[in-house]
Amino acid sequence: MTFFEAYFTGLLIIWVYVTLAWILSVYIKNAGIVDIFWGLGFVLLSVFYFNVTTENTLRQIIVQTLITIWGLRLSIHIFIRNFGKPEDYRYKEFRKHYGAGRYWWLSYFQVFLLQGVLIWLISAPLLSIKYFGTSNELNVFDFLGIAFWLTGFMFEAGGDWQLARFKANSTNKGKLMQTGFWKYTRHPNYFGDAAVWWGFAMFSVAANSFVPVLSAVLMNWLLIKVSGVSMLERTLRNTKPGFEEYMKRTSAFFPWFPKTINE
Repeated sequence: MTFFEAYFTGLLIIWVYVTLAWILSVYIKNAGIVDIFWGLGFVLLSVFYFNVTTENTLRQIIVQTLITIWGLRLSIHIFIRNFGKPEDYRYKEFRKHYGAGRYWWLSYFQVFLLQGVLIWLISAPLLSIKYFGTSNELNVFDFLGIAFWLTGFMFEAGGDWQLARFKANSTNKGKLMQTGFWKYTRHPNYFGDAAVWWGFAMFSVAANSFVPVLSAVLMNWLLIKVSGVSMLERTLRNTKPGFEEYMKRTSAFFPWFPKTINE
């Protein structure tokens, strides 16, 4: 199987995957479950890519392990966070805007197919590492990839864990999380996610495959301008007291020391 045959077979696999997820969402009337399937989609594709050929290098084994840890952790976290709760406000707004009678099928294209295509596009480094990284020796870009991944995973998983503990304390109801990783960036989980994918981009470079680096650029753009920082902050500015001051003091994305605000 050639690179492109494997890549487009991956598209077919992810199409079936998101279609099944959509059918479940229609049955339970909750399009928000797509968030649970996001991380698992990358794990599914990486397992397929990993088994395209019988020979696996040390780099490929490392990447397969890292993407599995990242994807499973993210999906389990979102499942636990959303279990027993109503549909996420974003999808509620879509359902209200289009009408429940139309949204059940519109969500297939607007939410599930869209995210399926994004998973497929962003997964390109995982396949390029398989096809072009035939050497069993690691180089400087592999170690950069590990460093990026570890940094990103620490911020993403650590930020999620800190926020979950903060919300679990009833005395913090209505308050704004401003400690731990959240002291240095307003979105440690989004920054961490981006860093993880720059890690996979570095592994791709280590395998002498450079075009898939665009996957990390796409992920950054989505996290900052589309479904991450930009969308969330539009809501938080109107719903969270003190968020405007927090914005002035704390870096939006890249971690940095908080600014001193003059009264």
